[in-house]
Amino acid sequence: MAPPPLALQPAHRQLRRRTAQSCDPGGVKDRLREHYVAQLDGLRALAALVTIMWAVEIVNALDSYRLDSDGIVPRSVGHLDGIVFAPFLHASWSHLIGNTIPFVILGVAIALAGARRLLLVTAIVALASGAGVWLTAPSNSVTVGASGVVFGYATYLISRGLFNRHALELTLGVIVLVLFGGALVSDLIPHTGISWQAHLFGGIGGVLAAGALARPAHGEPRASGIARLPASPR
Repeated sequence: MAPPPLALQPAHRQLRRRTAQSCDPGGVKDRLREHYVAQLDGLRALAALVTIMWAVEIVNALDSYRLDSDGIVPRSVGHLDGIVFAPFLHASWSHLIGNTIPFVILGVAIALAGARRLLLVTAIVALASGAGVWLTAPSNSVTVGASGVVFGYATYLISRGLFNRHALELTLGVIVLVLFGGALVSDLIPHTGISWQAHLFGGIGGVLAAGALARPAHGEPRASGIARLPASPR
């Protein structure tokens, strides 16, 4: 037998309590504080990545750049770990500086979503770029540098708004495309001493990361007009 209409009242009261909590100034402050802490953690993670790159470069330079041999050696099973090491290795100080500047600029935009998001994007992009280089780069070559990750950061930011359908992210994507689009295209053209494979597959990895980390279409409801009804008495 169906419960009487009054049985809906607890659900309505529950909905009103949720609405009141969402309008609670204290709750808003807590969410803002959590958002700020997440952003700070993301920036710290970015700073840690850059610090590692520069620390490795100091050691590498003092060792006559012998660490570069630990980069990506195409189709060498014994050098698969180069996929992990390569983004932190650079052939010269100018190489490192040239990668650090866009790495930081684009990385900050990603880091504002939190450390977890930054590290996940970095991992997906680095693995895609490294695997692509390992499979397709010319034999007897060694690839080092973070440029593949930089390309992935750029394409992630460009495509993220398309997956999330978020106006601010779409706007940021257009800005990144305008500022970095020319460099993205020109660096895909084969040049001596430049791994276009790392750029291409890093860019693909950025799009994959944007799709994989997109907010679900049916995620947590922001506000619901229907409260869950209490169970009917037996």
